[in-house]
Amino acid sequence: MSEKRCYIVQELQEILGVSRPTIYNLLKKKEFRWIQLDGGKYRVSKKCFDDWLDNLEQ
Repeated sequence: MSEKRCYIVQELQEILGVSRPTIYNLLKKKEFRWIQLDGGKYRVSKKCFDDWLDNLEQ
């Protein structure tokens, strides 16, 4: 099986330890690349999110 390329909202919640609305606020602010699929489901670029997370100011 190939390496995962996208995260779902629930995975981001678990990684960051935040609420669902917080993730949607980050999406709205375009903090990282994402797409919205039919049915309103979001997928976030794993690479873009991981880079964003690694480069947050301490």
